[in-house]
Amino acid sequence: MTQEPQDDQSRPISRWAPPSDVPPAGQSSPDDLVDDERDTAEVPLPGMPRPAVEPVTAADTAPLPPMVPPPPGASLPGFDGPPAPPPSSPRTDSSQRRRIPGPIWALAAAVAFLLGVLGGYAGGVLEDQDDMSSLAGGGLDPGSIETDAPLEGDDASIVKVAATLLPSTVQIFAEYQGVEDAATGSGFVFDRNGHVVTNNHVVADAAKAKGSIEVVDHKGRRYKADVVGRSAVYDLAVLDVPEVKELEPASLGSTSRLRIGEGVVAIGSPLGLSSTVTSGIVSALQRPVSTGQTEDDTSYINAVQTDAAINPGNSGGPLVNLVGQVIGVNSAIATAGGGEGGEGGSIGVGFAIPIDQVKVTAAQILKTGKATYPIVGASVDVQAADHNGALISVVDAGSPAAAGGLKDGDRVTKVGDVTVTDGIGMIVAIRAHQPGETVEFTVMRNGARHELKIKLEAQTENLA
Repeated sequence: MTQEPQDDQSRPISRWAPPSDVPPAGQSSPDDLVDDERDTAEVPLPGMPRPAVEPVTAADTAPLPPMVPPPPGASLPGFDGPPAPPPSSPRTDSSQRRRIPGPIWALAAAVAFLLGVLGGYAGGVLEDQDDMSSLAGGGLDPGSIETDAPLEGDDASIVKVAATLLPSTVQIFAEYQGVEDAATGSGFVFDRNGHVVTNNHVVADAAKAKGSIEVVDHKGRRYKADVVGRSAVYDLAVLDVPEVKELEPASLGSTSRLRIGEGVVAIGSPLGLSSTVTSGIVSALQRPVSTGQTEDDTSYINAVQTDAAINPGNSGGPLVNLVGQVIGVNSAIATAGGGEGGEGGSIGVGFAIPIDQVKVTAAQILKTGKATYPIVGASVDVQAADHNGALISVVDAGSPAAAGGLKDGDRVTKVGDVTVTDGIGMIVAIRAHQPGETVEFTVMRNGARHELKIKLEAQTENLA
């Protein structure tokens, strides 16, 4: 038994009725505007878990300090400072001191600013290269992945982001319950080897039934797709579409450098309307939510929250920053209680799987066809509503949790440096780590606080 619950009161909305008639690719009709149960998963607001952690701001994206000229007499690159007064001169008052012309100070400040910008950019590039290198042995070919920002900061606009990313974004049609093209969603070209990333819930039924899956590019061309592998835990799937090698892969960013309030663009096919672009901001980070009951296991994500309009059909599409890098995969939306036959769609609260997790899971799938996730070997109560921590119901004998000293009835209040307030928050915090890591758990037991070190174990998903 692992920490995954068997029952979750925070289930997403009821499913969407499939459209009875699917128009040709790239075309839409009023009948397209029919809710489809395989599209974007929805999270009902009344039962949504509270955020487990406070949003963080990455130091890498902190604004540059103001340009302040150095004090008089300070040396600058290529300039040794003003010459000292002649020894024979008895006067040293300010009226006789040599002064540096203003243009030189301005030039020096500009050089310092440019060096700072280049240094920050180089640091970001090196971080991305290190990230790709660390995943290279796990199935990713670093040469096939794009990480450079396609747009310059001063050249960023929603118009240019759309022009850059639309050719890398695809619409997905999948068989559902024996009906061809009944499930729809979105995806994006992940690498130069013909792989497309989307949500698991878009293609899960077709994958199990070995039904047809097709992707449609921005020009309306359709391609057959096969499932390389998928993860119900992280709600991700990788498709093999050899014909899309001619399409430019989307550039992959880093969630770790996201800031609350920065602009983002969501791209996909909401309600069957292909090549649709919406914009908004990053509303919150590290938001623990569930995306639905799939494969008898609930998918929990440590989500990026956004107010960019996301609707059924956006599932699997990219959430992009304003320099054209994918920073998340759109996966779920909150609703105001609407269900089947009722109000549904965007209310300005959408959730995306962080791209850093996408890279890891995609690398695992491309190497082995399967994904793994970390477990501690304990069951947690996801129904408790007191928000005083995650209540441990059962610790499995011989599990990492037992070896680390976790006991039935403990309340976990922190996983690593992340505060958790409930069971879902704990699951998400654990899944943000990797198998093999040793993580410190803060536990309350009989009114006393304990710090426990638990080595996470790997669990492999075995999906048909």
